[in-house]
Amino acid sequence: MFTLKLIFKNAFRHKLRTSLTIFGIAVAVLAFGLLRTVISAWYAGAEASSAIRLVTRNSISLVFSLPLSYEEKIRHVPGVKFVTRDNWFGGIYIDEKHFFPNFAVDPKNYLPMVPEFVIPDDQKTAFIRDRKAALAGRKIVEKYHWKIGDTITLKGTIFPGNWEFVLRAIYHGRDKSTDETFFLFHWDYLNEALKKTAPARADQVGFYFITVTNPNLAAEVSQTIDKMFRNSLAETLTETEKAFELGFVSMSEAIIVAIRLVSYVVIIIIMAVMANTMAMTARERFGEYAVLKTLGFGGTHLAVMIFGESLIIAVIGCTAGIAATFPVAKKFAEIMSPAFPVFNVAPSTVYMDIAAGLVVGLVAAVVPTWRAIHIRIADGLRRIG
Repeated sequence: MFTLKLIFKNAFRHKLRTSLTIFGIAVAVLAFGLLRTVISAWYAGAEASSAIRLVTRNSISLVFSLPLSYEEKIRHVPGVKFVTRDNWFGGIYIDEKHFFPNFAVDPKNYLPMVPEFVIPDDQKTAFIRDRKAALAGRKIVEKYHWKIGDTITLKGTIFPGNWEFVLRAIYHGRDKSTDETFFLFHWDYLNEALKKTAPARADQVGFYFITVTNPNLAAEVSQTIDKMFRNSLAETLTETEKAFELGFVSMSEAIIVAIRLVSYVVIIIIMAVMANTMAMTARERFGEYAVLKTLGFGGTHLAVMIFGESLIIAVIGCTAGIAATFPVAKKFAEIMSPAFPVFNVAPSTVYMDIAAGLVVGLVAAVVPTWRAIHIRIADGLRRIG
């Protein structure tokens, strides 16, 4: 108990230096936590994907579409439970700054495939019945202050023109990892308009969204579908939803690697700052360490004091940084939405913060401890006064 009290007193002997060091550690842990959360957000779509969902697209690229006639053929493949057509619409609300993901889907088949979308029954029915209806996620509804019955106009980019939709349903995420920024509407509404304005683009599907009866059948069903359309004018590539999402992530792999490196650099920098603080502290106390040695205290006692002081400073700074990470991440998510529709601080990020804080505290005390243990009593006593 006496040793612990002495360690606390030593840690705050120079209040300004200690406070600045704690502040530096807190800022570093905060930055590290945010950077790791950005990486987690990048993979959020892939992590939230279902093992029973597949995506069938054109084997050349997503830019190329698939014929509508493929739907019935896919539906009759053994192991397929649901299949729905899906088109990326790419519409813009107000201007380019107000963008959110918007898709044309077949509601009757799509909604049973996404049980993570929680929708009131009456709203679900209204969405299915009204061909001009739209379904929107909670986050974008709150952001733009929409309400049921509002008319929402999107400016088409892939499909030119002003497209009007009536908000009939709002969904909430069942899980924290559910993306609540989607805007969905009827594929038939889009297709009927294209038949009048651009007949060549009608009856074309961006990709097919498929649910299998058993996750163990995913590979077999994928091979069967791709084999079915081999050597056709529009060959297919079928993959799991997770692989499909990771395909987009891989396009920005260089950015993710850079963010990872920066997060580690932040920890290395604060480790150097912490090591400098402990080196200064130990150098000022060499005389005290010599007196303790004279009184019979060994190297173990000195090591406990120095490591204890370093860990106390690191733990306080780390705790403050972790506590600040959650409100800052929440604010960051509001600013960056919908770029990062799911931006939650994962438990693994907190564990990494704690580990980083402990490593900083331990590493920073190694050299000062070694010097304190090996300094000769006579040399230490010369520093007194």
